[in-house]
Amino acid sequence: MTQLEHSTKSRKGKHLSYNERKDIEHWKRIDRPLSNREIARRLERAPQTIHTEVKDGTVRQIKRQMHQGKVYEYPYTIYLADAGQAAYEQARKNSGRNYQWIHAPAFMAYADHQMKVEKQAPDVIVGRAKRENWFPEENIPCTTSLYHYIDQGFMETINLDLHLKTRRKTKHKRSRKNRKIMGESIEKRPDKVDSRETFGHWEIDTVRGLRAGQDHCLLTLTERKTRYEVVVKVDGKDSEPVNRALYDLEKAAGPYFPQLFQTITSDNGVEFSDLSELLQGIAKVYFTHPYSSCERGTNENHNGMIRRFIPKGTRLAEVSSATIRRVQDWMNHLPRKILGYATPYERLTEEVSAFVSCRTGLTTNL
Repeated sequence: MTQLEHSTKSRKGKHLSYNERKDIEHWKRIDRPLSNREIARRLERAPQTIHTEVKDGTVRQIKRQMHQGKVYEYPYTIYLADAGQAAYEQARKNSGRNYQWIHAPAFMAYADHQMKVEKQAPDVIVGRAKRENWFPEENIPCTTSLYHYIDQGFMETINLDLHLKTRRKTKHKRSRKNRKIMGESIEKRPDKVDSRETFGHWEIDTVRGLRAGQDHCLLTLTERKTRYEVVVKVDGKDSEPVNRALYDLEKAAGPYFPQLFQTITSDNGVEFSDLSELLQGIAKVYFTHPYSSCERGTNENHNGMIRRFIPKGTRLAEVSSATIRRVQDWMNHLPRKILGYATPYERLTEEVSAFVSCRTGLTTNL
């Protein structure tokens, strides 16, 4: 509330009442009408408040008079308390926020389906819809608004449907000396791999099922530039089944394997002890520092996505290959903000087509 005189008492947040409007009407209709400033002084309000009220409550009326058998009309303006109260009540109705979701039922239904069924994040839904022009631009809210709609209960989706809602802790790189030298250190990895400017640089890891006892595990490979994911179930967390899986992957890729897999970054797990020897002359292998999973951050993030469908403690021997394939396909067809809301599969196809003149079943085999 603005006020021009220090003598005016502050009544912040108080609206004019109907009785005060009746007083204004009376003071405006007396023989010597009071000025807006004088009325403001008497009501202890800001002059601008009275000026706005008089403007909103002033109506045009017509006075009719008979003269020599003819009716003459004389228009004039007058402030009426009822008109001022009606204008105030109408303004209050329009003062609430007009939520965008009210005018976009199609987008809201689409967003609910994508979050609850397809397990996509709100930002992915918004960004992909804008990129593909699936809805009118004015019907697509920003990511923050979509989160607010969920919090306020405007959607079928609730926060429990969102896998990651809490803020993650930032991980800091720690450099520790390797207890066993398994190959070249990540410190020797070229800068072009770090910048993700070129294709063909992968991160590799294994995902365990049961922590105790014999069980299968998942071999996961993530391409750094496209975020494309390869998930293979292997017999155990040993070097032999991992080597067999990589050999099968090399056969599937055929002559394009050296172009598809130029470098691989691994941790120091025993299952990767033969990795350098296995890929000698084919791909360069680099090993991270101990206890530095953040040096394979892309792959670790993807492993967390797999855990949405295959939680810790699941016996992987009982998980079918079809289920693993569905998880892999979901990840590779999930739009990513970092890819301009394209999917990893789309980006991989673009990269492969750059060195394959005609598309083959190469991407299908990966």
